[in-house]
Amino acid sequence: MKKPLALLILFYSLGAVAQTSVEKLAITANELELQVLCHKLFHERKKDAEKQECNRQLLRKFEEVLREPGSFDNYHFDSLKNDIGILTSPDEKFRIIHWNVPAEDGSQEYFGFIQEHFSETIKHGFFKRSRIDSMQLYPLIDKSAEIKNPENAITDNKKWFGLLYNRIIIKKVKSKTYYTLLGWDGNDKFSQKKVIDVLTFDNKGVPHFGADIFSYQKRYPKRIIFEYSATCSMSLRYSSKKDSIVFGHLAPIQPKLEGQYQYYCSDMSFDGFGFKKGKWNYGMDVNALNERDENDKFYRDPHDRTTTNNQSNKVVDRKKKKKKPE
Repeated sequence: MKKPLALLILFYSLGAVAQTSVEKLAITANELELQVLCHKLFHERKKDAEKQECNRQLLRKFEEVLREPGSFDNYHFDSLKNDIGILTSPDEKFRIIHWNVPAEDGSQEYFGFIQEHFSETIKHGFFKRSRIDSMQLYPLIDKSAEIKNPENAITDNKKWFGLLYNRIIIKKVKSKTYYTLLGWDGNDKFSQKKVIDVLTFDNKGVPHFGADIFSYQKRYPKRIIFEYSATCSMSLRYSSKKDSIVFGHLAPIQPKLEGQYQYYCSDMSFDGFGFKKGKWNYGMDVNALNERDENDKFYRDPHDRTTTNNQSNKVVDRKKKKKKPE
């Protein structure tokens, strides 16, 4: 009896090893295919129509991969980190996989997915219960041009104010969890934007962008948008030491140009938002010169290509070729 049992265990172990090897080969093959598609889209000279076709192929392949069971844990996309922004929430409940495609006229369009990962409790009769891992995938559809008043709009994944995110900050207010997002939008050849957005999920898991958690100069917008010259840079980062969002103060280069944001640049002073009583509250003249902490290594301005980043917090500005530290 011992020999057949030992053989059975051996065959089972070999089968498990073979299955694992097949799964690893499939993951490698899928990542290689995604890498080839990224190279075609981001590193080969193409007209807008050709870029759109390459991008459709990339979207289809990503959706195929991200719908695979276990893809949240099995796919890290390390080989794509120079082209694709992959940002995982600190509580590991979801990740945002996204990228920008620049057009010949200097405008930008954004694409991506939110992949949710969570456990569900399943009842088996009155006493028995078990937990299973579940996954939901939501395509991000950039409708920025159709959102007339983006600072006050609450939208879902089908009407997304597209941009590239580089930081997720978790805030809980009573039973509600708010994920504050810091990001960048290339906008057009004249101006660019830094954005503080908010992501929440309803009881069905559907993502929503924008929330009433800002108090900003006697206004209560759903997101904060800073627009400034395409030739300038602006700092926007989170200070974990002071639990505050710190950003460079913008001003027109000449007083007569007030309101024309393509002529705004940072004036080297800093303002910020501190979180209190369930809201991000605005404060002026923040001393940010010595505020850098360990988490700052994960922040990267799209214009600053002098430092390295981990793959989960990277943004790529495809408008600018010149290296320019902030």
